Amino acid sequence: MRAPIGDFETATPAPDCLAELTAPVADALRNWSAGTPAEHILYVDTDPRWADTAVFVEHYGSDLTERSANCVVVAAKRAGETTLAACLALSTTRVDVNGMVRRHLGARKASFAPMETATGRSGMEYGGITPIGLPADWPLLVDAAVVDLPYVLVGSGRRRGKLLVPGKAFAELPGAVVLEGLGVA
Repeated sequence: MRAPIGDFETATPAPDCLAELTAPVADALRNWSAGTPAEHILYVDTDPRWADTAVFVEHYGSDLTERSANCVVVAAKRAGETTLAACLALSTTRVDVNGMVRRHLGARKASFAPMETATGRSGMEYGGITPIGLPADWPLLVDAAVVDLPYVLVGSGRRRGKLLVPGKAFAELPGAVVLEGLGVA
């Protein structure tokens, strides 16, 4: 099947590629109950050597610059308690961690979670964390610009491979809250 975005050799419905995904992502797709059919989520094989954004876009398609999103894990602290949350924003922006994220989570302080925490708690590889399959108790903050796109390129849970996901599907994920202006230039 032809990918709806990018210049990928093939795109396969993600439920047909569960062995290529980390356990949390595969489980989420296996138990998918969102309004967007799981078959609309596509898996594309990518070479981890080209993971750097500039090289990735050069190799897989310049249209991906405006159609890619990054999922980052944030640790929000208040009164000695730490809450982990995921934030999804277009790759051309940065997540407003110290403003919008901190306020939305009601935290005194918010920062990017340490890599070991993000990977250990998500069950995903660094550089491949995706909103699909995150722990159910994590809030998922999604920039409205992501939801507005027909398809968005995100991680697959691994460094190798990516998912092409209809933007509206992110708003349907457990714990998702769509926020205008989460990603800032």
